[in-house]
Amino acid sequence: MSANENTMKEKASERIRLSEIRLFATDVDGVLTDAGMYYSESGDEWKKFNTRDGMGIKLLQKAGYVTAIVTQERTKIVARRAEKLAIPELHQGVMDKLTVIREMAGRHGLSLSQVAYIGDDVNDLAALRAVGFSAAPADGMPIVCDAVHYVCREKGGEGAVREIAEMLLSAREDRA
Repeated sequence: MSANENTMKEKASERIRLSEIRLFATDVDGVLTDAGMYYSESGDEWKKFNTRDGMGIKLLQKAGYVTAIVTQERTKIVARRAEKLAIPELHQGVMDKLTVIREMAGRHGLSLSQVAYIGDDVNDLAALRAVGFSAAPADGMPIVCDAVHYVCREKGGEGAVREIAEMLLSAREDRA
C-alpha cells in the first residue's frame, strides 16, 4: 500500500470517528481562554473568551450535540459564560475529569467513544486518553499534544474550540 493510500485510509477512519461523536466537552483555561489570568487592583478577575468559539458551541448544540465544560477552576465568570451559551453540563472544581466525563456520558446514554474532549495541560491527560476523539490547542503543553488525536492549528482562546466544532459538524454532514 502506498503512503498516499495509507494517508487516505487514516483520514477516512478519523472522519468516521468524528461522525460518531455526540458529546463535546472542553476545558476552560488555555482552551476557551488564552491561559491568562487577569487581576485588577481591587481583586477582580477577568478572562477573555473568543466569540467564535462560542458560536462553534452554539452550532454544535443546534446540531444536537450535548455540550459541556469540565474545569478544575471554580469561578463565577465561567458560570456566566456557560449560562450565556446555554451549556447544559457545567462542571467546575473538578479534580478527576475522566470520572466526571464518564458519568456525564452515562447519563446521556453514551459511551466514551462518543465523546470529544479538548484540553491543554496535564490535568486533562486521563480524559484525553479515554475519549473517542481528543484534541489540544496549538499552544497546549507538549505532553498533551503528543497524547491527543488532533492538535489544532489555532491556539487556546483564539478559535481552537471552533476548529474542532467545524470538524465535528463537517464529519457528521459527510456521513448523512
